[in-house]
Amino acid sequence: MNVIDREFHNLVNEIKSLSEKEIYYRIRKNFDSIPDETKKSFMDFFNKFDYWGLLNIDNNNYEEIELKQIALYNHIDDFSWLYEHLADYRSKRTLYSILNNWYNYDFYTTTRTKESLYDDYFDLDVVKCNENEVIVDLGAYTGDTILSYIHNYGEDSYKKIYCYEITPSTFEILKENLKGFKNIEYRLKGVSDEETTMSISNNEESASANNLINNEEGNVIVTTLDQDIKEKITLIKMDIEGFEQKAIRGCQSHILNDHPKLLISVYHNNEDLWKIAKMVYEIHDDYKFYLRYKSSPLYPTEITLIAV
Repeated sequence: MNVIDREFHNLVNEIKSLSEKEIYYRIRKNFDSIPDETKKSFMDFFNKFDYWGLLNIDNNNYEEIELKQIALYNHIDDFSWLYEHLADYRSKRTLYSILNNWYNYDFYTTTRTKESLYDDYFDLDVVKCNENEVIVDLGAYTGDTILSYIHNYGEDSYKKIYCYEITPSTFEILKENLKGFKNIEYRLKGVSDEETTMSISNNEESASANNLINNEEGNVIVTTLDQDIKEKITLIKMDIEGFEQKAIRGCQSHILNDHPKLLISVYHNNEDLWKIAKMVYEIHDDYKFYLRYKSSPLYPTEITLIAV
């Protein structure tokens, strides 16, 4: 057992030795020990985005901490499963640093593991691409991921690209930004595990955080990849604001039959980090998993599961 294994297993064993309330009070104690300015940064951040729960000290609202405590207590064995299925020690150290941050508010390990060498999604040691790629970008936004792909691999490194985006104004920017490139198909649709219509829930902070909700006035077409694309897919990127699990269920046939490279955001709640890897593994157990993140060391987001 090396130092990374030892640190991870020590953390897991400590958490498993505690009751649910004890885990909460340990996290609260660690939170209370950080500087007031950092506490305010946490509150501002969590209260802007409806992903991880609210945090408001003045109102005695510690929902964000309560949800982390529940995740650690109920799913520490699932996090251990993920650790054992990660294919390199960069990934294992990354998972340890995330959980250590949740539990201990430790910023040193997250600073050490933050990805600084490669662009989001495109770890060139892991993600190998060529001129035959059929790429699907779920949550294409303004085309930033496709531009990054072309920068990293070249304009001749794909056969076709499908871009899915749900926000009409962003969709127009997407098409404008990528208009100089060949063989790109744009689809103003959401992607889930069923064909339906839904409505956009706008996020005031950024259109990139817009997501879908069910209501009677839905006017956004929602599809599944298994229904919407019939040719072989070689790479799927997903950053769709918490709809990633549903999108995976809606492309099981592509995953099983095509075995595409998967670049999936796993930070929109406390469950995706372990559950999405398990979902992919249950569809096709030949996948190797890697974990990378590129956000602030104070609270890791922009976490990507790479499955190849």
